[in-house]
Amino acid sequence: MIGKVKIGKNFGGCIRYNLEREQATILYANGIRTDSIGHIIDDFNMQRKMNSELGQAVGHIVLSWSAKDKDKLTPAIMTEHAQEYLYKMKITDTQCLVVQHHDREHPHIHIVYNRVNNDAKTISDQYQRKRNVEVCKQLTLKHGYYMAKGKAHVNRQQLTGADKTKYELYDIIKGTVMQSKNWKEFESLLKQQGIGLQYKYRSGTTEIQGISFCKGDSKFKGSEIDRNLSYSKLNLQIELNHHQEKAGKQKIETHAEETAEHNPTSQTINIISDLVQSSSYEEAVDSHFLKRKKKTHHIS
Repeated sequence: MIGKVKIGKNFGGCIRYNLEREQATILYANGIRTDSIGHIIDDFNMQRKMNSELGQAVGHIVLSWSAKDKDKLTPAIMTEHAQEYLYKMKITDTQCLVVQHHDREHPHIHIVYNRVNNDAKTISDQYQRKRNVEVCKQLTLKHGYYMAKGKAHVNRQQLTGADKTKYELYDIIKGTVMQSKNWKEFESLLKQQGIGLQYKYRSGTTEIQGISFCKGDSKFKGSEIDRNLSYSKLNLQIELNHHQEKAGKQKIETHAEETAEHNPTSQTINIISDLVQSSSYEEAVDSHFLKRKKKTHHIS
């Protein structure tokens, strides 16, 4: 079970979007008439006038389940879950409408609620997206619904808005960090893909505490995108990449030296290697033959 949280200004547009389609069924309503779309819109707008200063009074949430849970869900069960979800989200004492859509393979419902509650007070949207993730996880585990193993199983094509951007960032950052041997390389590779990063420092020091990623007008903390994209975990992965590369080079050099001792023809390869790593041809040749001289003296 996952939820998408939105807020808006226009009850008319939101209600028509949800109800002006053949495959839409009203499951539950509180504080509004449901005999016509016009009455639903009028009732929502009547209450919002009690707090006319609130511009974005429209709350809109989509709750979706996996297609694997289809046989477990009925209109009554989805209505119960919608009410339980709203209670845990602290969306209470206000008008709401629950609508089921049947246009997708997976079961899903739309919840429209008034952010101006019955006492003319505003229902806060602060930390709502974070709370939504926690509540959906709680209900999924409580009722035994299917939970995908990690972000790799999420259908990207169905994502919109901030969720879509987060998953785009996740995919790019996860792939890029596996290729990076240091932070400079990591930053450069991300920049090539249109992603910037910002560090958060401990107050008054140069110690890095956290990291954020930017794409277009969107900015998210690494841990907000995924807990494995926090600064500390990214740093561990980059250090691991660096040590693995270093160990690989040492293994190759050791193998080359052992081969040289048993295969004279490898001397040519050693000369080329010295040339590549030296600032001049003379330095490379001198270095190579000094090595030979030392080895011959040691053997004798």
